[in-house]
Amino acid sequence: MQPTHEQIAFFNETGDGADTRPPYKELLAWIEAQGPDALSQKNREAEMLFRKIGITFAVYGDGGSSERLIPFDIVPRIFTASEWGLLSQGVKQRARALNMFLKDVYHRGDIIRAGIIPSDLVYLNESYEPAVVGITPPRSVYSHIVGTDIVRVGANEFYVLEDNCRTPSGVSYMLENREIMMRMFPDLFAGRRIMPVDDYPTLLHKTLSSVAPHKCNNDPVIVVLSPGSFNSAYYEHSFLADQMGVDLVEGKDLYVDGEFVYMRTTQGPRKVDVIYRRLDDPYLDPLCFRPDSLLGVPGLMNVYRSGGVAICSAPGAGIADDKAIYIYVPEMIRFYLGEEPILKNVPTWKCGDPGECAYVIENIKDLVVKEVHGSGGYGMLIGPRATSVEIEAYIARIRAKPSDFIAQPTLALSTCPTFVDQEIAPRHVDFRPFCLVGKGIHLPAGGLTRVALNKGSLVVNSSQGGGVKDTWILAD
Repeated sequence: MQPTHEQIAFFNETGDGADTRPPYKELLAWIEAQGPDALSQKNREAEMLFRKIGITFAVYGDGGSSERLIPFDIVPRIFTASEWGLLSQGVKQRARALNMFLKDVYHRGDIIRAGIIPSDLVYLNESYEPAVVGITPPRSVYSHIVGTDIVRVGANEFYVLEDNCRTPSGVSYMLENREIMMRMFPDLFAGRRIMPVDDYPTLLHKTLSSVAPHKCNNDPVIVVLSPGSFNSAYYEHSFLADQMGVDLVEGKDLYVDGEFVYMRTTQGPRKVDVIYRRLDDPYLDPLCFRPDSLLGVPGLMNVYRSGGVAICSAPGAGIADDKAIYIYVPEMIRFYLGEEPILKNVPTWKCGDPGECAYVIENIKDLVVKEVHGSGGYGMLIGPRATSVEIEAYIARIRAKPSDFIAQPTLALSTCPTFVDQEIAPRHVDFRPFCLVGKGIHLPAGGLTRVALNKGSLVVNSSQGGGVKDTWILAD
């Protein structure tokens, strides 16, 4: 029988008892000196700032969507320079391999010919876009922003939980977390060499500019394409457009004329060269994908095929972050790069395999089972915390369509000090750095730390009650 949550030995990133890890010594001393009343006041001020700035996200349910304030924790998470060195090398390695995989499966399919990945797992996957076959985007980059979700289980043990190659969200919170921390706690930053993250918008703009299409003869015109204000990440769309100094547009603001895409402006049409899209594939172009889409741009894919516009990330990039494909990323790294993976995958069982499916069903009380195409913490079963009724219902779903599910062990996610209920207590965290891929590969020294604010919870998603922290990378 798997141990209960209370019996699992979780790695405490601050250390235990008197054996405090060096990166946290000064921070914990500062927290103790502040006292609970001062921390409570600062926590209220942080919430007020988030509310004034309008940092919200939408949660969808039976009654439509509602805007919520994302919970912000005032206690930062810390990585040393050596820890960051390991993480950054591993994230960049995965980003290179995933982009090579995308080019391969939309062209020759060498990794499939070699028998490393089953063909039906790729070509019959709903995330695979036949309309993209044969298209090579500028610089052969398909996924320009790769958000890699990482969990820590020990002092030097990190696992990749999943890769996000389409439109990973959360970078605006990374930037706003740091801005608010510096504004509220300037004394904390004094004398500490904390790597900056405010260069992200500049690096993103540089990355997008570097993948301008071959028909672009001048400085590229970049836009951020959003589904609109009702989207859960709309705040981030507008934030990034503003930070980069580019236009935020919706599908109705763009149109195709001949070989190019144009933006409607008060000064007349303006040619668009690079579209940073925050719109899912099916809605991009009603003439190519979903014909009922009112969010996209009719004819966009024809211009994309002809090299008249770059779309970031490329249509079809979603096949690389499918949870069934995730299992093979270590083999991708070996196949394309001839290197050993720096970061480990979480052990994963494919329910599409009859033998592995039988194991999952037999041991489901000890496992976490996920939908292959799921996101946001939805559609997931955490076996040790599920009721017998929930388990039986989930088993029925697995048996109905096994290939739609994968399973993983319940990881002992590390904990970080978190200010909850007027005191400092350990809470489980994960980490998402954002890797930018264009002419070069850039990884800003930071990322989004998500924290499960409920005691004992391992679900960090903001839509499921999680919060966010500032993440410090210490310079040497």
